[in-house]
Amino acid sequence: MKSFRMIVNNAFHRNKLFVMELNDDSCNLTPESIENKRLGEYGIIPSLRVHHIRTFLSRSAAVVFFAMFLSFGVNAQSSEGEPMRTIFSSTQSQSVGGYGAFEVGYTQINKLDAVSFGGRGMVILNHSLGMGIGGKAFISRPVYDTNLQHDYEFVGGYGGFYIEPIIAPHRPVHVSFPLLIGVGGLSYIKHWGDIEDNFDYRTDSENSNAFFIVEPGVELEMNLIKWMRFSIVGSYRYTSSADLKYKSRRTEENTFAGTSIAPSGLLRSYNVGIVMKFGKF
Repeated sequence: MKSFRMIVNNAFHRNKLFVMELNDDSCNLTPESIENKRLGEYGIIPSLRVHHIRTFLSRSAAVVFFAMFLSFGVNAQSSEGEPMRTIFSSTQSQSVGGYGAFEVGYTQINKLDAVSFGGRGMVILNHSLGMGIGGKAFISRPVYDTNLQHDYEFVGGYGGFYIEPIIAPHRPVHVSFPLLIGVGGLSYIKHWGDIEDNFDYRTDSENSNAFFIVEPGVELEMNLIKWMRFSIVGSYRYTSSADLKYKSRRTEENTFAGTSIAPSGLLRSYNVGIVMKFGKF
C-alpha cells in the first residue's frame, strides 16, 4: 500500500491548502486529470465542501463566543455596584416634600358676587404629584329680600381631598391641575350688619343645606424662591343640588313659606383667585 500527498489549489478556495490522502491502487491521479475532470468524478469536491463548512462553522463559533465574552466583561464592569432593576420598582431617587397654601378668590353664588378664602396642606411626591386636604369658605354680597324685609346673604364652605398633578415643576413658570372632591354646607343668613347682638341660628338663618362637590382647576404657577410659589388659579365648582326654602311659618302676610329661596344649582359657578404656597417643593 503506497500513499502520497497532493496539494491542490482550488479556484473556489483561493489561497487555501488542502491535503488529500489517496490510495494508488484505486487510481493514479495527476494534476492534469484533476484539472480536466474538475475534481467531480473522484469525490474530492464534496470533501472540500464539507471541509469548508466545518471550517466556517468553527470560526463563526469562535467569533460568537469571543463577542459574548467581551460583552459580558464590559457589562459586568459598567454595572458593578448598580442595584438590580425590576418591573415593579425603580432605582430613581424618591423625593417627598410638602407645602401649606392660602388662597383668596372671586366667585358667584346665585349670580351674586362673592369672595372666597381657602387653604390646603399637601404632600408632594417626586416634585410632580401633590396629595392632601383643604377647603374654602365663601360669602356673597348681601341683597335685600323683599319677603323677609332684610338684607340676606349666602355663606358657606366646603372641604375634602385634594390631588394635584404638577407639570414641569422645576421650570420657573409651570402649570398644575388641582382637583378637590368633598362635601360642604350652605346657609342663607341675615346680613351681619343687621344682627344686633350675637348670631342666633333660629332667627338669623333662614335655611341651610349640605352638598357634594367636585372642583377641578388649573394653576399657572411661578417659583419665586426655593420655598415659595405664587399661583393664579381658575376652577369650576360643580355641586349636587342645594335646595334652600323659606321656613314654614306661614301667616296671612307670609304666603311664601316653603317656597325656594334660590335655584338648586346656585353654587355651580367658576372661581378665579391667587394662591401663595410655602414649603419644600
